[in-house]
Amino acid sequence: MNDPQLAEGPVEFLSGLYISFWLPGLVLGAALAIKLPSIVKLWRDPLLRAVGGLLLLACMVFVFAAPGTIAWTNRVVGVPNIAAPWVYSLITALSASWLLLVVHWRGGGHTDRRERTRRATRWVVSVYATVVVALWVLFALADVPVEQIEDLDTYYASTPFMREEILLYLIVHTVACLITARLIWTWIRTEGLDGWLRWGLRFLSVGYVTNLAFSAAKFTAIVARWTGHDLDWLNTNVAPSAACIGATMVAVGVIVPHAGQYLQERLLVRRRRRGLRPLARLLRPVAGRHEPFVARAAPEIRLIRRETYIRDALLQLSRHLDDDLRRRAHAAALALGAAPDRARALAVAVTILDAVESGRRVPDGDDDAAEPDTTYLLREIHAVSGVLRRPDEIKAVRARAAVPAESMSAHE
Repeated sequence: MNDPQLAEGPVEFLSGLYISFWLPGLVLGAALAIKLPSIVKLWRDPLLRAVGGLLLLACMVFVFAAPGTIAWTNRVVGVPNIAAPWVYSLITALSASWLLLVVHWRGGGHTDRRERTRRATRWVVSVYATVVVALWVLFALADVPVEQIEDLDTYYASTPFMREEILLYLIVHTVACLITARLIWTWIRTEGLDGWLRWGLRFLSVGYVTNLAFSAAKFTAIVARWTGHDLDWLNTNVAPSAACIGATMVAVGVIVPHAGQYLQERLLVRRRRRGLRPLARLLRPVAGRHEPFVARAAPEIRLIRRETYIRDALLQLSRHLDDDLRRRAHAAALALGAAPDRARALAVAVTILDAVESGRRVPDGDDDAAEPDTTYLLREIHAVSGVLRRPDEIKAVRARAAVPAESMSAHE
């Protein structure tokens, strides 16, 4: 294979890898929309502000770095290549937001780290703000009359002042990637991290490593221009693709811890509500009505309504429970090898079953009846409902509890 064919191979292959700028923009926009309510509600939280700033800046980078937007910006302002310092400034601000996110994320609101977090924040903001000012000064000094939409970095790689501007934004971007990736890699190996947070950090680390590939492709293409070679396809194909993939991974890394914990909590609520179904069905004759249900109610509201329904029915039934049967059932469950907590739940379940099935009642006007202790009965409804799913175990405890205590002792 001759040299031209070797050159065409990577170009043709990597052209197929090019990813639209709008794809990561949509992902980042969706992430921002998901986080926006909590950001507005808890605006004083520096971590949420850092997340919001990162997502907003990342969206702006991919909107204004799209070739169509670059051409539009140059045309509207009327200055050739004016979009370049604007996009470079957004990339620089985005790089700073990566560092700020990790600074606040690791700070975690701890009092002993608060002053250190403030100092790190001031340092990052001051350094990167200075870089943004320098980018505009260098552009004002540079002579860049020929508009370049997609390959400006390589086209002006040797132009005085523009060369320094391109190198400056790439250097600060690379430094931010290296620092952030190192901090995350150190953090990800920390013991005791929440599982969702660990997965989020893994996605973030992939995103920042991919962003390093963006910088590497840019630097390689620029150095090739300096040495008289043409590797512009690294700048026009590889670098944009790496940036798109990296930004998408960063967005996913930001979303995963929050979305994962939210979904996990929702799943736990639904499981707890389903776990109460056996007890709710058992108590339906006592309540005298079906459990209220609203189709559009949140899972938390449905859980609260089911718990309230069960507790109301148990309060009606509490004066009709056979306390002697409960003690015998507890002893029977322990004798059958149940753990103390499970034995207590089995004893209460047996007592409730007996009261519901027998229809036993104490007259409402009987003032001499002792007020029952409903503390455990109302607090441990989930444990009681859980044992109702094991009818064989309930049957064994009931059968053993039906034998008088003296007979059990003599038998044993």
